[in-house]
Parts: sequence; structure tokens; C-alpha cells
Amino acid sequence: MSDAFTIGQLARAAGVHVETVRYYQRRGLLREPPRPINGIRRYRRADADRIRFIKRAQHSGLALKEIRTLLGLSGRLACRATRHVAATKLEEIEARLRMLRRLRRELRAWVAACDANTRDACPALEKLAV
Repeated sequence: MSDAFTIGQLARAAGVHVETVRYYQRRGLLREPPRPINGIRRYRRADADRIRFIKRAQHSGLALKEIRTLLGLSGRLACRATRHVAATKLEEIEARLRMLRRLRRELRAWVAACDANTRDACPALEKLAV
């Protein structure tokens, strides 16, 4: 594999669309190489690796702002900062899970109220109207 990719080749190597590459550039997550005289920018293998890192981090639930922080880290001391990002994200997910459990209980109650309803009015809609 060559180490001089066009943007299309970079996108294919990283498993994303060209617009994703451009988006990451606009967000400051990926460098935009200078345009040489012939007009075709060339990317490095490291750029494809960086895009794959970003995608894996996104699939782990991290936001681009958090990923930008991780991209700036390296070495053994990076572990503390990485742990902080992961712990913060875990707290957010735990809070979201609590909210989803509460919502599930509420929706189950609505379904049960509707299933048991013998009146002309809908009890779930009445609860929303209050």
C-alpha cells in the first residue's frame, strides 16, 4: 500500500466516505495537507490510521470533542487523561440509563392503563394533558 493517498483513496483505506474526511478536517481532527502545484493533495497512511481511531472512538460513544482530547495524548502519562474522559463518559451513560429506566416504567404504566381501559377517553393522553 502506497503512503501517498488521494482523498478518495484515503477514504477507502479508512472505510469512510470522502465527506467524512472533509468533515474531520473542518472539525480540526485531521490535517489538510498542502495543495502542491499539480493540485492533488496527498495523505499519509497515518491519516488513515487516525480516521480509524476516530471512528472506533465514536463507536465507543465518545463525542468529537472528547476524541480531539484523546488525539492530543500520548505516552504513559496519557492514561490519567484517558481515564478521566472514559470515567466522565461512563457517568453520562449511567445517568442516561437511569433516565431510560424511569421512562420505561412510565411507558409500561401507560400501556397497562390503555390495556385496562374501559372508558371512552385514553388514560395515557389524560396523563399527558395534566
